[in-house]
Amino acid sequence: MSQPLLEARNVVKRYGKFLALSGVDLRVQAKTIHSVIGPNGAGKTTLFHTLTGTVPLTEGSIVFDGHDVSRRTDYQRVQVGMARSFQVTSLFPTLSVHENLRLAIQGTHPRQALRLWSLIRLAPDQSDAIESILDKIGLAQVRHNLSSALSHGQQRRLEVGMALAAKPKAIFLDEPTSGMGIDDIDSMKKLIYGLRNDLTVILIEHNMGIVMDISDTITVMQQGKVLVEGAPGAIKSDQRVRSAYLGGMITGGR
Repeated sequence: MSQPLLEARNVVKRYGKFLALSGVDLRVQAKTIHSVIGPNGAGKTTLFHTLTGTVPLTEGSIVFDGHDVSRRTDYQRVQVGMARSFQVTSLFPTLSVHENLRLAIQGTHPRQALRLWSLIRLAPDQSDAIESILDKIGLAQVRHNLSSALSHGQQRRLEVGMALAAKPKAIFLDEPTSGMGIDDIDSMKKLIYGLRNDLTVILIEHNMGIVMDISDTITVMQQGKVLVEGAPGAIKSDQRVRSAYLGGMITGGR
C-alpha cells in the first residue's frame, strides 16, 4: 500500500477525566473517500477536531502529506492543504454566492486579507477559480443570490465551495447532508463523489446509503476507539458493526 496522505497514530484526547479518544490510528489514502461512522458519542467529531487542529490532541501524532502537524494550529494546517466544513453552516448571509466565494479566495492571500475586499480587483486566476468552484458545486445559476436566500442544501454546497477556495489536498466534511431533502441529498452526494478526482475526502455521515455507495474505506468508531475498518462490503457484513451500531440499517441502502 502506498504512503497515506494522512496518518494519525495513537491519538488521545482527554477533557479532564473524560477520555474522548483512546489511541486512535487512522490511515487515509490520497484521492479516496474515507468515511468515519459510529453512534452518537463515538468520538467522530472529536477526531475531526484533533485532525484539523480545532482542538489540540493530548497524546499521539498526526502526519499530513509528509508534515508532522500534531502541534500546528488549524490555520497552519490549512496552509499545508487541509480544509474543513462544520455541522453548522457558516456563511456571510448578507453577501451573494459569488461574494462569499470571493472572500474565501482572497482570504487565502494574506496581503489581500488585510485590505478591504471590495476595493481589490480579482486577478484572472482568482476569477477563474471562482467560476470553477461555482460549476463544481452547481451554483453558477444563482451566483448573484444572497446566501441567506439559498436552500439549506445549496448553503451546504456553498460552504464546501468556500473550503475548496484554499485548494486543499484533503477536505473534512462533517455531516454534510444533515437536514436535507432528497433532491439536495442527491446533489451533495454527486458533489462529494466528484471531489475524489482532485482531492481526498474524509467524511462523517449518518446516511448509510451515501456512505456505502461512495466510500472507498470506512472506519467505524465506538466509545472513542476504532472498532473496525475496511471497504464498504466488509463493513456491511461485519457482525461486530451490526451489533455495535448499524443493525438492519446497512442492508437496504437509503
